[in-house]
Amino acid sequence: MSFIREELDKKGTFTIFENGIPAGEMTYVWAGKHKFIIDHTETFEKFSGKGYGKQLVLKGVAYAKSKGVKILPLCPYAKRVMEQDESLHEMIFR
Repeated sequence: MSFIREELDKKGTFTIFENGIPAGEMTYVWAGKHKFIIDHTETFEKFSGKGYGKQLVLKGVAYAKSKGVKILPLCPYAKRVMEQDESLHEMIFR
């Protein structure tokens, strides 16, 4: 599997690929210089049940850490992933 991050202006997308085929995506939007909002996470139907949604959220967290910013997870799935894992709590914008 592989990932691609694309960003245009304030909006960005992480896409996960399985054997070169898009398997899911997570979208975000910058909200100032110190945080971004994860607004949608989706695993495409053919690839459900493989944990790709969580991997996308974790990729977003790694990106936030590299930028020194926090995440406001408005996507219910991303919020659940981040709240259930104590090691990710420090990355949540409150």
